[in-house]
Parts: sequence; structure tokens; C-alpha cells
Amino acid sequence: MPTASSVCSILLDRDGTIIYDRHYLASPEGVRLLPGAAQGLRALSRAGFRLFVVTNQSGVGRGYFSRQDFSRVQAALEDRLREHGIVIDGHAVCFHAPDQGCDCRKPGTGLWTRLAAEHGLQPGTSLMIGDKESDILFARNAGLLGSILIASPQGPGPEQKQPCREESGWGGHPSCIAFDLASAAAWILGRPEAPGDEGKTP
Repeated sequence: MPTASSVCSILLDRDGTIIYDRHYLASPEGVRLLPGAAQGLRALSRAGFRLFVVTNQSGVGRGYFSRQDFSRVQAALEDRLREHGIVIDGHAVCFHAPDQGCDCRKPGTGLWTRLAAEHGLQPGTSLMIGDKESDILFARNAGLLGSILIASPQGPGPEQKQPCREESGWGGHPSCIAFDLASAAAWILGRPEAPGDEGKTP
């Protein structure tokens, strides 16, 4: 299992992992952090991890919104995170539709190649967190240290929350399954429970 001492960089899916999945989000007004997102990302940032967003945005390739729309949404997300003391170190995005045959759409590894070259990332010290199978396969295909699947991305109620469940890892499986970014951060940091609840967002 990955440990805090073996991880330097955290790669994060965006929609359904950090913010609510609005299905082709084109407006900054639709940016809303998921429960536990600010809490977990702040804990990781304070522990010294570098944070990167890795996202498929096929709405551009499908003609639903523009690259400028994406940039406005991304800027709104990063502004919202900065309000909680969280800085995103970089992001990589695939704008292609699934039928365009690119190598950057997850689970392809083009986005990893781009980020690794721009930021000096190493697969053996990088971990992926996402809410879809494509995120887990992306991590495996890129040879990353491990991955975490967010199983209840739209925010479980308190009665549904449980500690992270460790998995076998690879073979298409995540290293663990978490209910939100707060519990994912607790697992990475080796804590029995999620970090303190300061900074939770509705």
C-alpha cells in the first residue's frame, strides 16, 4: 500500500471527485465543492503534497462548450480552493470526444506524459484519486504508485460514512476505496479517521 512517505504528488479527477458532476459543466456558477473536498485537499496540501487536476472534458470536442468556458470554470474552482488555503500546482485536460482517437483521454496516458514533463513528476511517487474506472485504469496504465476510488462522489450522509477499504491494488483495482476526499486524505496520511472538520463546505 502507498504510504505518505512514498507519495509526493496527488493527481485528482475534477468532476465527481472535487466538485459536483454537472455533466458538461460550462459555467463558473456551477462550481460547488463536494463534502470533504476542501477538508481533504487542505490536509494533503499542508502535509506537503503537490496537487494536480487531470480531467477529461469531452464537452469541448462534442461542441457543447468552448475551451474558454473550461478555463473560466477551472479558474473558479482554483479561486474557491484558494479560499480554503489550497493551491493547485497544475492541471492537464483532454478536450477530445471519445471517437476522436486521441492518446490523452483517460485511461490513455497522454495527460500523465504532459504533466510529468512540465512538472518533473515521477510515476513511483504519484497517486491518482478519481471516481471512475477510467481514473483507476489511467493510474495503472501510467505506472503510478497507486490509486484511490471515490465511491460516493456526490457526498454520502454521515450515516453512510465508513473508513477507507483497502483493495488488492492493480489488475484494474484501486489501492483503496474512499467515500470522499477527506477520508482519502486520512488514508494517505495514515490516520485512522478523516482530518478535523474545519473548513467543510456544504
